[in-house]
Amino acid sequence: MSVAEFFHMGGYGLYVWGSFGVSALLMVLEPILLRSRRKATLQRISRIIRLNKEVRNEG
Repeated sequence: MSVAEFFHMGGYGLYVWGSFGVSALLMVLEPILLRSRRKATLQRISRIIRLNKEVRNEG
């Protein structure tokens, strides 16, 4: 079996390597997206706490 045959995988290489590539891409993107969602959530919580303090000080 040659290297070219291995990558061709009996005609299914495009699907196999395409699936592998998409999975690898998603595994890289997921932590990045989670980090940005976490940052946005922490900013929202901070904003809510700040607004609650302002309301208590006014009342």
